[in-house]
Amino acid sequence: MRLRVASCELRAGRWVSQRATRNAQLFIALLLLLAPQVASACPVCYGAPDSPLTKASDNAMLFMLGIVAFVQLGFIGLFVTFWRRARALRRRRESFHLLDGGAQ
Repeated sequence: MRLRVASCELRAGRWVSQRATRNAQLFIALLLLLAPQVASACPVCYGAPDSPLTKASDNAMLFMLGIVAFVQLGFIGLFVTFWRRARALRRRRESFHLLDGGAQ
């Protein structure tokens, strides 16, 4: 249950200020930055470079990056198509001219 009053919250029966929560989060982030052993990669990531598991994880990452690149290229193609259609429409509109004197 969470109740908000000004800049405090009721958590687990205690009032905790948002500033104290933010300070605790910053402190934890600072500890992780100062203690890189704790935040180091798992044994699979820094394991033997010729291991099949390492090669498989490398291929999986490349595959996922390829999917992201393919989707981004699709968006680029979509916007290029929009640009070309707008340019063609603008040229078509400019090809029509009003007659001097208009209709009588």
